[in-house]
Amino acid sequence: MTAQRAPRMACAMEKKKPSRQQVYTLLVQIGRKEGDGLPDGASGAALMVYASGVDEAEAVRETVAILKQADTAPLDVTGYGTLAEREAEGHEIGEEERELMDRALAENAVIVAQMTPFFDGEEPTIH
Repeated sequence: MTAQRAPRMACAMEKKKPSRQQVYTLLVQIGRKEGDGLPDGASGAALMVYASGVDEAEAVRETVAILKQADTAPLDVTGYGTLAEREAEGHEIGEEERELMDRALAENAVIVAQMTPFFDGEEPTIH
């Protein structure tokens, strides 16, 4: 009788590669589209988004794709960088915002943190 060795668990032996994902802060302007869920009379909206990606371009592509799936009409995206980039520029980032960024990274997700509708005759004010 010969003794059999237990198969090696390859995944347990390999070191997990560090994730290259980062979270980017994006401001997305959307236009009107039937079924978009914006308030009556709104001409569009601004969305503050935290999106994960290996680079900002990937975060933007994923965000636009998800917003289109959600029946919105993305028109323009402005990137504000990663948490570290924003801190280096002197942005004040509160605890709630940090928690949303952490969640976007942990879930590899796109999170809409704020929606500000625009109405005709008003200048959009985004904070």
